[in-house]
Order: sequence, then C-alpha cells, then structure tokens
Amino acid sequence: MTDESDSFTGRLGRYAKVGASVGGLAARLAGQRYLGWNLDRDRHASELKAALGGLKGPLMKAAQLIATIPDALPPEYARELAQLQANAPAMGWAFVRRRMTSELGPGWPSKFAKFDKEASFAASLGQVHHALLPDGTEVAAKLQYPDMASALEADLNQLKLVFAVGQRFDPAIRTDEIHAEITNRLREELDYRREAKHVALYRHMLRDEPDVHVPEVIPGLSTERLLSMTWLKGEPLLTWKERSQEERDRLAVNMFRAWYVPFYFYGVIHGDPHLGNYTVRPDGSVNLMDFGCVRIFPPRFVRGSIELYRALMTDDLPRAVAAYEDWGFTGLSHEMIVVLNRWAAFLYGPLMDDRPRRLTEGIADGHGRDMAQNVFGELRRMGGVRPPREFVFMDRAAIGLGAVFIHLRASINWHRLFESLIHDFDVEALAERQAEALGAARL
Repeated sequence: MTDESDSFTGRLGRYAKVGASVGGLAARLAGQRYLGWNLDRDRHASELKAALGGLKGPLMKAAQLIATIPDALPPEYARELAQLQANAPAMGWAFVRRRMTSELGPGWPSKFAKFDKEASFAASLGQVHHALLPDGTEVAAKLQYPDMASALEADLNQLKLVFAVGQRFDPAIRTDEIHAEITNRLREELDYRREAKHVALYRHMLRDEPDVHVPEVIPGLSTERLLSMTWLKGEPLLTWKERSQEERDRLAVNMFRAWYVPFYFYGVIHGDPHLGNYTVRPDGSVNLMDFGCVRIFPPRFVRGSIELYRALMTDDLPRAVAAYEDWGFTGLSHEMIVVLNRWAAFLYGPLMDDRPRRLTEGIADGHGRDMAQNVFGELRRMGGVRPPREFVFMDRAAIGLGAVFIHLRASINWHRLFESLIHDFDVEALAERQAEALGAARL
C-alpha cells in the first residue's frame, strides 16, 4: 500500500464510485415504485458491496452495522453488505515508520527490543503490529491509518446516501436515531486515548471473571492514534468448532459472561463481537482485544431489558409497556405493543426455555427472517417506529454473539445462565457500580 492509495484524489475517486452506486440505487428504487421499472436488486446489491468493499475506513464498518438492522435496507442489500469484512490491505513498512515517528518521535525504535514489520492484523480503521519491549514483554501496537478523522467526516456524508436507500424503500424503522448513534460511536473509535480508558473499564468490570482476559495498556507507548497493550495469546474461535460438546459449551458460557456481566452489572456493552476482536486460550477462556466500540447505557435501559423478559414470562402487558418506556420508546399504541411483543418473544425464546438447547432448536431455516419481515411489515403499516439510539449496538452485540453460539453449536441452559445474572437485579445498585467503574476508568 502506498501513500497515494489513501490520498485525497484516491479517496475522492472511490467516494464517487460509491456515491454513483448508492445514488443510482435510490433512483432505480424510485423508478420501480412510480414508473414500474424492472430492477435487478441482487445484481445491484452486489455492485454496491463491491463499491463499499473498496473503501478502507469508517464507511465499510458502518455498512456492516446497517446490515444487522432489520428492514433498514432491502433484504438483498442487507445480505450483501453483511458479507463485508473489516479486512483492509496493511500499510507498508515505510509508511508505518513514518506513522510511528509522528506518534512517538524519531527515537521510537529504541523503545522496543523488536517491532514486526508485517502487521499481524489489518482492519478498517488501523492495523496491529506485534512487538517486544526491552524487558521482554510482548506488546500489540495498534496504529491508526493516516487522516482517519477527515476520512470519517467524509464517510459520514456517504452514510447519509446509504440511509437514503432505506428511506426510499419505505422501512418500518426510522433511521434518524440510528444515524446519530453510529456517528457518535465511530467518532469515539478514532480516539485511542478513550479506548485506553475503555480497557481500564473492562479490567475493572471483569476483574472477578477468571475465564475472561483483558490486556493492559502501556501508557508511555500510547497516544491518541497509537494504542500499545500487552499481547494476549490465543487461537481464533473458529478453530474450536470441532472440539467436544463440553469444550464448545464452556467457551460459549465464557463468551456470554464476557459480554453480559458488564451489561447487567454495570450497564456497559462491547458493541462489536467481531471474530477478530477476541481469541481463545487452550483452557477455553476468552481474550478480549478491541475496545473501540463500547456503549454505556443509562441504568433504566438495563432494567427495561430485564423487565421485558419478566413481562413475557408472565404474559404481563402493562409490565411490557413499562419496559419499552424504560428503553425510551414513545407513542406506542396497544397494537404496536402486541406486535413488538411477538418479536421480543422470538428473540427472548431461548432465555425463557428452562432446559439445555441450541439457539436455533425448533426454528426452521429462514424462520427468523420471515418473522422479522412479518413484524416489521406490520409496524410499517402502523406508521413505523423510531427505535432509541441505544438499540443499534445492543442489537449488534446480540446478533454477533448469537452467530458465535450458532457456530459453536453450543447446547446450554440459557435460561439459568441468564437468571444467574439478573436474579437480584437492583437498578440503584447498578447505578452505584456503574459510577464506581467509570470513576476507576476516568470516563
């Protein structure tokens, strides 16, 4: 990769390609609706994925997020965008040397006993190099790509075009809050000093979880665009797919606790359970390695998640209404509540079933998609709903973890696992724990 490939002219050319693709899609959708034009959505969706896949940076990550939101885009486009991988060509060594010099000064090589020239991982916003400190400590040096701040603002303008596609498709989900949430979180991801505080937050929240491991930040080798952390050794999760049922189940429980102990005890969620963001140790314990996408929720939102579960378990409609209000929904009619409860019962289903089971047990292939289309079709008929912005990354986490559990073919009593986290829930106690944790991380 060269400087030229990320120059203003280079990015401008790629943006023009994306803009033409998305703009052309919007025009064709309008033509299909009002003029009866024939639109090959599958082919055009493939073209759109190809255009977005050529962009290293926030727009590709945003496209992946949008693809997880039911009915935000036509299903053909959601399917194609979901296949985008946050893997970009790595910066070359000459480029890395200049970037490291800009972050740590010309004497930066003396701070390391060894610094690998080849990146170990390359993603949408930056890349990671393995290094050794003079005392032998293994380090992961996460280096942000150049000019990402200006690239982000340009990408957010492109994101508006992508959302315009969904609006022209007449979705049941109004996307203004979704756009605002993605904008805020992506801006935060560029600040590695903030991510360092997220690492401290997770070290505090998971300090009593022996099967979840969080790295330690090296402050003297970290800046706003360089984050150095202790290296955690482990294998990719997919290498565990052929392990014994007992081993796969143990790993699934560790993953569940890694994500949901922070949420139900502290009101914090890791919003991006991407396969590249964790590895597995030989004993089945989990390494968490990326903390850019972290969402802190008001305690009432956590209460809403638990109260809706309890309302569904007891068929208590007024309790469900209160739960949706805790989440921040407004203006929901009785009819909307009934439809939303049907969708919620599907999502909470494994948690309500007091026996060991797989997530997909008893669900025909495509049933979830059909259920979503039916529910969101009814919501569209009622005028649509505007989901609170907190939902974007909560849904992202739930969908990503669900995919992990399905990959592992985990068979667990999800009901008892969930109940073990919420049985003595108290919203005031959560608020106190959250304030203490945020204070410890200086967030």
